Amino acid sequence: MYQWRKFEFFEEKYVAKCRIPEEEDEDEREKEKERKIQCCSSGRGKVVTGFDDGTVCLFDRGLKFNYAFQPHSSSVLFLQHLKQRNFLVTIGEDEQLNPQQSALCLKVFDLDKMQSESTSTASPDCVGILRIFTNQFPEAVITSFIVLEEVPPILLIAIGLDNGSIYCIKGDIARERITRFKLQVENRSDKTLSSITGLGFKVDGQTLQLFAVTPGSVSLFSLHDQPPRRQTLDQIGCGINSVAMSDRSEFIIGRPEAVYFYEVDGRGPCWAFEGEKKLVGWFRGYLLCVIADQRTGKHTFNIYDLKNRLIAHSALVKEVSHMLYEWGNIILIMTDKSTLCIGEKDMESKLDMLFKKNLYTVAINLVQTQQADAAATSEVLRKYGDHLYSKQDYDEAMAQYINTIGQLEPSYVIQKFLDAQRIYNLTNYLEKLHEKGLASKDHTTLLLNCYTKLKDVEKLNLFIRSEDSIGELKFDVETAIRVCRSANYHEHAMYVAKKAGRHEWYLKILLEDLGNYEEALEYISSLESSQAGMTIKEYGKILIEHKPSETIQILIRLCTDEGDKRGRSNGVYVSMLPSPVDFLSIFVHHPHSLMDFLEKYTNKVKDSPAQVEINNTLLELYISNELNFPSVSQSNEGADYLNVASGKTSNASAQTNGKSSEKEKGRLERREKGLRMLKSAWPPETEHPLYDVDLAIILCEMNAFKDGLLYLYEKMKLYKEVVACYMQAHDHEGLIACCKRLGDSIKGGDPSLWADVLKYFGELGEDCSKEVKEVLNYIERDNILPPIIVLQTLSKNPCLTLSVIKDYIARKLEQESKIIEEDRQAIEKYQEDTQTMRKEVQDLRTNARIFQLSKCTACTFTLDLPAVHFMCMHSFHLRCLGDNEKECPECAPEYKSVLEMKRNLEQNSKNQDRFFQQVKNSTDGFSVIAEYFGKGIISKTSNGSTSGLRPENASSSSGF
Repeated sequence: MYQWRKFEFFEEKYVAKCRIPEEEDEDEREKEKERKIQCCSSGRGKVVTGFDDGTVCLFDRGLKFNYAFQPHSSSVLFLQHLKQRNFLVTIGEDEQLNPQQSALCLKVFDLDKMQSESTSTASPDCVGILRIFTNQFPEAVITSFIVLEEVPPILLIAIGLDNGSIYCIKGDIARERITRFKLQVENRSDKTLSSITGLGFKVDGQTLQLFAVTPGSVSLFSLHDQPPRRQTLDQIGCGINSVAMSDRSEFIIGRPEAVYFYEVDGRGPCWAFEGEKKLVGWFRGYLLCVIADQRTGKHTFNIYDLKNRLIAHSALVKEVSHMLYEWGNIILIMTDKSTLCIGEKDMESKLDMLFKKNLYTVAINLVQTQQADAAATSEVLRKYGDHLYSKQDYDEAMAQYINTIGQLEPSYVIQKFLDAQRIYNLTNYLEKLHEKGLASKDHTTLLLNCYTKLKDVEKLNLFIRSEDSIGELKFDVETAIRVCRSANYHEHAMYVAKKAGRHEWYLKILLEDLGNYEEALEYISSLESSQAGMTIKEYGKILIEHKPSETIQILIRLCTDEGDKRGRSNGVYVSMLPSPVDFLSIFVHHPHSLMDFLEKYTNKVKDSPAQVEINNTLLELYISNELNFPSVSQSNEGADYLNVASGKTSNASAQTNGKSSEKEKGRLERREKGLRMLKSAWPPETEHPLYDVDLAIILCEMNAFKDGLLYLYEKMKLYKEVVACYMQAHDHEGLIACCKRLGDSIKGGDPSLWADVLKYFGELGEDCSKEVKEVLNYIERDNILPPIIVLQTLSKNPCLTLSVIKDYIARKLEQESKIIEEDRQAIEKYQEDTQTMRKEVQDLRTNARIFQLSKCTACTFTLDLPAVHFMCMHSFHLRCLGDNEKECPECAPEYKSVLEMKRNLEQNSKNQDRFFQQVKNSTDGFSVIAEYFGKGIISKTSNGSTSGLRPENASSSSGF
């Protein structure tokens, strides 16, 4: 033990006196000098001392006197200041009122409640007084005292006696709800060996145990057992004040030869500190001992750090009577009432002291045992590493730097070891950095470069192929792959990529570095559908270029899922599969492969959600004149130029002709496929086709695909555009045949097409007499155009003669003559009818009307008065007419029908859309307008009313 290093980790802060301020009275001064401290306690920011005259003093921080009071009349033997409640428990002597009763009693004071109003005589409220000794608990000398605070207000008080007994009092003393019981250590004949010299409670959950020590034994009582069970831990003991409890509830006793620690199962470690232990204590993990030197008689106060095996403080002191702990300091109270306050230095001061002496190992142990924060520990380790590095002890320095991982910036260490001679140490540091998951991409790059520079393939394999390296992401996968590729460690790079699921990197190495297309395709086939689709999108261009058929086979399997038959029948399942449209970009330089892929797909899947997009793409491929891209054609032209320059012109020409014929054959085959698709993708029963019609029309126009254009126009009922196609091609025979098919109004055609054809021939500028005659036959048959329009249209063609339309004009004139004659006869008839009606009206206005009917028209009985006669020559009994006396019952229905017809005509006159529709649909629009005028629908208006016969005039003609 004498080999332990001594340090000054503690310092003396101040020295004071534990006494009551001096009084002016001389007797009081003398009394104060003679007063001795019997007991001490601390807690809740106070130091409490008990004196032999029954006085108790309370001191604040710095041992400044607060107040004093006298709980006992004679002497205060023991006291304890509680921690949970501001209570003070004292044992002292009072006046003996009865000789049979002991003068000793226990009192409990509430320090938060004061009795006296005067501050000079203030004393706390005494909440409980208890006689210690009774008939059942005979009196003895009290040698030790301890109080345990259970759940407030329950207290457990243990009082040790010189006869080996322990009186225990448990309960609420203030309410006098207590229980007493007695504990007994083993009886010995020698009373000095059985005196209780120390007590200590151990609380472990619900378990409560009491240590008791005598000069000759150490015992343990299990208070949770009923009755309490005693266990002897050792057959040696100690004297008074040589007992303490550690922060781990270990019972400590000090003997001259050593200091012993006890657990509930017996003696634990012992420390051979020689010398008589006057006082033993425990403070913040330190063992405190006041040791008396028998030879010199001096007292030494030592503070031991048992974990680090060093003496944290050592000083010569006066004779110490009590040892306390308050305000974070150790307080030593001497027999002369002087006090010494000792406080621990801060960690920084202690470390500076050790660094100056280069005691780095001690500093490291110190920060670790005192549970300093990680930053402080790392700083100590860094300084130790720097110290070793300066001594060129690189291995040990690196060992310290490794312990700083997580706190110290890795670049600090890496910069020191970047020298090639210390690359091994740097590799070790980087490995540890990756093990703890704190490595960045740069650290991974550096470590792999170290492996490759050292050519340490074994370590590289261990790093790359370790079972948990990738699973726990101990290095950046992408960086590792990149470094291994650059160093030509392709197998390692592929292993990392495959293990980490980085399929894009795995394929990039296979395709770009190794050119192994077969293995790449096999790898893609082994992936899940979603992953395989992503990799195909990224690397499909390379695969299509080198392995088109195999790549297309994989794509078909992805998009149709041939392994699962549900994909062929379940439309919902098909919609979940990848769409062929997603892979169009990989065929950008290979249109033939794209056409092959889409054709195979459409043969397998008939109801794809992307059927419109697929058909659009196929139509573009089918209808396009050329499938080669400009880059390809340019390269071909360059090859031709080289052939010509080398004198192989004839061979090149032959090859070119052969290629042209093959091209033309392929183009025709594609056009046939395109036309079939235009027809098959637009079934007769559907309104819209399974492709974009506008796009199809544009493609057909751009690539001069006449058959497709004609089909689309005819399907869309754009008959004029169909006719325009034949006109542009100057296909007169096809033009007339088309009009025969599409211009027949009986079959739902558009007769106006013949007018467009006639206009076309009129503006043609060449002899087309035969065609014009045929067109005129259809125009005449359906009466499509008036003769004057026909003459004006054909007059623009200088190559046509009058003989072409001679017969047509003759027939039209004859028809017109007949119509004129029929109209003249109708006019004469209408004029005669009008003249007759005017005469009748005049007769009614000027001549009297004689009614000669003798019978009623309604009942056919003899007509008698009262009777009603109408101008229409009908007569009725008044009773037969009922309420309607102004209309003839016989003529009224006919007249009402005429009025209803006129009213309907007037309403129709307001419906302009109907009028114009009739004009448009009629072959003779003028006749429709004339009919409207004839019916009086269109006439001159006055004040918004239509002229003509009004209802009141008409009704008056039927009156009498």
